[in-house]
Amino acid sequence: MLNLIKLPHVLTIHQVPKVFHEDGIISGYRPPYSSAKDCALSIFQPTNETLNIWTHFLPAWFFLWKLLMVALAMEEGERSLYLWPLLVYLASCCVYPLASSCAHTFSSMSVRARHVCFFFDYGAISLYSLGSAVVYSSYTFPQKWVNSTFHHWYVSIAVLNSVVCTALACCSSLPDYQVAKLTKPLRIVPFALPFFYDNIPLFYRLFVCVGEGCTDNDANGLHHQHLALTFLTGFLYATRLPERLAPGSFDYIGHSHQLFHVFAIAGTVVQMKAVELDMVLRQAWLLAHSPPITFTNTVGVTLVSVAANLCVICIFSLALFSTTKNKDKDNKLSDIIKGRDSCSPRSAFCCQR
Repeated sequence: MLNLIKLPHVLTIHQVPKVFHEDGIISGYRPPYSSAKDCALSIFQPTNETLNIWTHFLPAWFFLWKLLMVALAMEEGERSLYLWPLLVYLASCCVYPLASSCAHTFSSMSVRARHVCFFFDYGAISLYSLGSAVVYSSYTFPQKWVNSTFHHWYVSIAVLNSVVCTALACCSSLPDYQVAKLTKPLRIVPFALPFFYDNIPLFYRLFVCVGEGCTDNDANGLHHQHLALTFLTGFLYATRLPERLAPGSFDYIGHSHQLFHVFAIAGTVVQMKAVELDMVLRQAWLLAHSPPITFTNTVGVTLVSVAANLCVICIFSLALFSTTKNKDKDNKLSDIIKGRDSCSPRSAFCCQR
């Protein structure tokens, strides 16, 4: 079937504008200004984005299956309310890999489309950070901190973090604010901040708390594994290894963004097992001592975050489309694609993810 469909030829870094360059990736680029149809078909041909797409698209369906299983198992009464945080968390686990796979699929349609696609990707990651905060607040907080002032404000601050971090990530992508040496650090901060904030209770529980009330159970080993995988994920994203050591050798398989996706999903799976184990092992104690779980402090705060993040994405998308400078750049890039100009040298790498 695919043999009857004409797939676009992949290009080298010399043949695409600078904005599409990836550090250490020499070949396998899809043609810029591709149609939506060509972008969709490109997931079935070898490019430097193919595995980026599939390593998040397939896990999204696994997480959706988990979500449906929990939703179908919900019953009336107290047991149903107790599962709401897990439901919110699983929903966020579905959204972030799906948004990422869509962003990677359609990012070669145009410069503007590339930015807007990843705006939604950033928003989905922020939503996942909030989902983690909701489930940690309900099941994972160390016993000593349950019902503390920090516990009562923990999710509210996480909502604020999700909105602020989406705005910072989007801002780092706007052409007017991009500086090659600062873009990556500016993009790392919005993702590192919610991670460290969300895990404050876990850091205390695993590495600081001593004695009674520290919640030492079988889930702790899984929490350790999750933190290790998350730090490895961040390391891969920040260092761009291994392709920085051997440019061109990992264009299709094995570059850092593919590994980043794989370890991010692995970390999420381990995190999911850990919170589910906490949920089961601590149910009786939590129902008796922790703040009541309600629709408002689970689904309600999530809907507020979704609405606020969509507003942020709309604001930055409008700013992107209304910038005269961007229009000029698009015209110039169009000329490049049509052969009326030459491309930037390959030494001018700039990561745009």
